[in-house]
Amino acid sequence: MSWGTELWDQYDNLAIHTNKGIEFLDKYANFIRDRLAIETEYASKLRRLVKNYQPKKKEEEDNEFTSCQAFRKVLNEISDLAGQREVVAESLQLQIIQGISLLSKTLRDERKKCLSNGTYLHQNLTTQLAALDRAKRNYEKAYRDSEKAVDNYKKADMDLNLSRAEVERYKNIMTAKIQQSDDAKNEYANQLQKSNNLQQQHYHELLPEVFNRLQELDEKRTRGIREFIIGAADVESSVAPIIARCLEGMVKAGESINEKEDSYKVIERYQSGFTPPSDIPFEDLSKLDTLDSSQESHFNHVQSSHLTVKGTISANKIKKRVGIFNIFGGNKNSLTADGQKEDFSDLPPNQRRKKLQAKIGELQQKIQQETAARDGLMKMKVVYEANSSLGNPMTVEGQLNESEHKLEKLKMDLKKYQGYLEKANQIPMANNSPQANRTSSMNNGHRSSRHSNGSTEDNNYDGDFQPDDAGSLSRSDSEDNVAQIQNGHNNNNNGSASPESGLGTSHTSLPGSGHGSAHENAMGEDAYYETEMEPLQPLGTCRALYPFEATSEGSIPMNEGEELQVIEIDQGDGWTRVRRMNNSNGWDEGFVPTSYIECTLYA
Repeated sequence: MSWGTELWDQYDNLAIHTNKGIEFLDKYANFIRDRLAIETEYASKLRRLVKNYQPKKKEEEDNEFTSCQAFRKVLNEISDLAGQREVVAESLQLQIIQGISLLSKTLRDERKKCLSNGTYLHQNLTTQLAALDRAKRNYEKAYRDSEKAVDNYKKADMDLNLSRAEVERYKNIMTAKIQQSDDAKNEYANQLQKSNNLQQQHYHELLPEVFNRLQELDEKRTRGIREFIIGAADVESSVAPIIARCLEGMVKAGESINEKEDSYKVIERYQSGFTPPSDIPFEDLSKLDTLDSSQESHFNHVQSSHLTVKGTISANKIKKRVGIFNIFGGNKNSLTADGQKEDFSDLPPNQRRKKLQAKIGELQQKIQQETAARDGLMKMKVVYEANSSLGNPMTVEGQLNESEHKLEKLKMDLKKYQGYLEKANQIPMANNSPQANRTSSMNNGHRSSRHSNGSTEDNNYDGDFQPDDAGSLSRSDSEDNVAQIQNGHNNNNNGSASPESGLGTSHTSLPGSGHGSAHENAMGEDAYYETEMEPLQPLGTCRALYPFEATSEGSIPMNEGEELQVIEIDQGDGWTRVRRMNNSNGWDEGFVPTSYIECTLYA
C-alpha cells in the first residue's frame, strides 16, 4: 500500500497529517522532559531525606544498637536508590530527549522539502492546464470566425449584384479564417497533448514520489516513537537489578535487628554493678539505749537509700560542687574535660571498667601510631646521615626527641590506666554496692554501729576508698561538715553560711548535715584528720583583674595582676578554686570570684 497511488488526490490532508505526527513526537518529548524533572526531584528529595535523618555525633552511643545500625543501612540503601533515579534521569536526557530532538528536526526539514516539491509540481500542472484552456478558447473563436467567413462567401457568390472582385475578396477572407482556425486547432491539439502527458506524469510519477517520501517520513517518526518508548523502558530496566538489590539490602537490614542483642547492650551500657538493697531492718525504739543511737540508725538508713537511688539511676551524671569549703581533704584524681575523675572512680564499677578499658585501647592505638612515626623519623635520619644532599639530619633530631617524649608520656599514661584497671578488677562488686555501703562506716576509720537488737558491729573504713558516682560521699559534702565543726556551729541551729559559700541550699548535701548530733560531727572530724592529704593537680592558671578581700570562710584575698593556679573550675556558683605559693606554710588554697579573674586552662 502506497500513499502515492492510494492517496493521489489527498495532498492537503497528507500535509496536515504529517504535521500532526511531528507535533505528537514533540509532545512525547515534553512528556519525557517532565518525567525527567520528576526523577531528578525525587532523587534530590531522597538525598535530602537521608541527610536529614543521618545520625548526629551526639547520638553515636545509640548507633551500637542493631535497630540503629539497621536504620543506618536503610539510609545508605535509599541513598543508592536516589543515585539510580539520577541515572535514570541522566539516561533519559542523553538517550531519549536528544534523540527525539534530532529526529524532530530532521523530519521537519525533510517534510518541508517534500511539500515544497509538491507545491512546485502542482504549479507546473496548473500552468499547463491554463495554457490548454487558452488554446481551446482560441480554437473555438477561430472556428466560429471561419464558419462565419464561409457563410459570407456563399452569400456573396450567390448574390448577382456583387462584382467579381467583391466575391473574390470574400473568398480570400474565408480562406484566411479557415487557415487561422486550422492553426488554432493544431495549437489546441498540441497543448492538449502536452497537458495530458504532464498530467499523466504528475499523477503517476512525480506526485506519488513526493507522497511516498512523506510516507517514509511518517513511518520513520512512528518507528522512532516505538524505539524511544522501548528505550525509556530499557533505561528503567537497566537500573531495576540495582534497585532490587537496594530493596534486598533494606530487607536484610530489617532482618539483622536483634531485640535480645539490643537488650543486652542496654544492660552493658547502664549496668552499675551494684547489688539491690536488702530489706530494711525493723528498729525497735524500746530497745535503743539513747536518742543518739536512734539518730545514727536513721542516718544510716537515709544515706543507704540515698546511695541506692543516686548510684543506680543517675550513675552517669556529673556532680556539682555544693559549696566553696571543699579545700579540706585531698583529691587524688584530677578531672577530665567532661568533668569525670581521671581514674573514673566516680562511675559505677561496670561503667568504670568499660571506661578504663576504652582508655587503655585508645592509648595503645596512640602508642602504635607514635611508634610508627618515630620509626619513620629514625629511618629518615639514617638516610640523611648516609646522604647529606637529601637533607640535614639535625632537622629530624628535634622531631625525633619530641616523638620520644610523646611516646614516653603515652607509655606512662598506659601504665597508669592499667594500674587503675587492675585496682578496679580487684574490688569486689559487693563492696561497691549500696547494700555494702548501708552497713559500712561513714567517715571515721573505726566506728561502732548499733542495730535494733542492741548489739554492736565493728566496721573498718579505708580512707582511700571512695564510693562511686553520685551515690558516694562527695568531697564537698564531707568537707562542708568539717568546716562546720571547725567553725563551732552546725545547721541544726539555723546557722547561716556566707553567700559566697553556696551552702544551705544544695540538694546533694549529706542527709545528716542539717540535723546531725555532736557525735556525728566528731565522727566527721576524725575522718578528716585520718584522710590522706594530697594537693590537687592544677587545671590552668589565672590572673587577677581586680583586688579581692576575703570576707568569708574558704575564700582567699588576692591583689590585682597576681598570678594563681586554677585547681577547680567554676561549677555554676560564680566561684573558682585557686592556689598560690606561700613561703610560710607551703600553699594557700581558696575560692575567688570568677568575674575577678582571667583564666587560661591547660589543653
